[in-house]
Amino acid sequence: MTGPMPERGEASVLSLETAREFSGNLLILLAGLAAIGTLSTNIILPSFASMASDIGVPARELGLLLSSFFAAFAAGQLLVGPLSDRYGRRPLVVLGLLVFIAGSLWCSRADNMNELILGRVIQALGVCAASVLSRAIARDLFDGEVLARALALTMVAMAAAPGFSPLLGGALEQALGWRANFLVVAVLGAILIPLYLSGAGETLPPSRRGHKALASAAPGYLRLLLDQRFLLPALAVSLVIGGLYGFFAAAPAILMGRLGLSALQLGGFFAATVFVVFAAGLLAPRFARRFGVVKVGLAGILVALISGLSLLPAIADGLIPFSLAITLFLFGMGLINPLGTALTLHPFPDRAGLASALLGCLQMSCAAAMTALASALPLPPVTALGTILATTSALAMAAFLLYRNRGAAS
Repeated sequence: MTGPMPERGEASVLSLETAREFSGNLLILLAGLAAIGTLSTNIILPSFASMASDIGVPARELGLLLSSFFAAFAAGQLLVGPLSDRYGRRPLVVLGLLVFIAGSLWCSRADNMNELILGRVIQALGVCAASVLSRAIARDLFDGEVLARALALTMVAMAAAPGFSPLLGGALEQALGWRANFLVVAVLGAILIPLYLSGAGETLPPSRRGHKALASAAPGYLRLLLDQRFLLPALAVSLVIGGLYGFFAAAPAILMGRLGLSALQLGGFFAATVFVVFAAGLLAPRFARRFGVVKVGLAGILVALISGLSLLPAIADGLIPFSLAITLFLFGMGLINPLGTALTLHPFPDRAGLASALLGCLQMSCAAAMTALASALPLPPVTALGTILATTSALAMAAFLLYRNRGAAS
């Protein structure tokens, strides 16, 4: 293989039946599996004040509900990947969604911080299977250009869910109280189970399963980390995703504390960002066909870097400049995320579950780190966010340039 992705003429050709499934029910399914984890995270953000009041803790301590979720989410994926490569995708997806439902119901009845954290950990350990295996299922079914398109559309859903979920969460909190947020995501998880069983089911036949997947998981992860075809694009994508979650963590302090938006306006701001991510996700595979995957990926990271730099002192001050800067970042992220994910997974069809799990772990580890950093940096919120976005984008650029110069040629 002379490059990270086959050229257009080398892409696998789908049957007409598979193409119809990809454009319809299967797309909805993959999007739902990819989005349920991020939706369940950001839906609670508008309710932090009322949650803190009800359980008697300072609002700032509720950040533990994010970091504990991300930490469990990252760790859980490392086990889900090899288990799915050994036993297939179906049992892990179904069991994971059932565990997620149980954690959501636990959270809806929690009376103190410890119970909430425990419920969030249970949620994360369950929903991580749906998230990581949405990518593995796409890799099972598609290849080449079609894989990039499938991942682009599912990653749009994964990135769009945090945009719409605060608006939904704010409305639910106002109408029914904060516990309704957990009940709603439990219902959504329950809906996904029959959709998955009827829309996809098992996508990894026994002949392609690794019967020593569990025993070889640790050395398998190590081999992937030592393989530049995996590590370099995975780092680039994960760092940019870390910047995205840094934005989610910093946005309430900036938009509500500094710029004076209400909780409902905050939800509207997040919802508006969805259209930027959606546009970028649709354009990414089209640009890639015309200009090449690597060039478009680099362009996306560069746009994200410019966004971070524009948020530094005296450059972005006010709602409009801030909104423009975030629009730039989200567009750049929307380009690199699906294309970088496709580049990361493409060389490893026999280890799709393992590779997808490790990629997810790297992404959520970066998310946990940047979420914590957003509140820990001794800087004004806008400056802290600009520092995070500029730093993660610069590091992502370095990784992707190394990939272009070394990994793509291997």
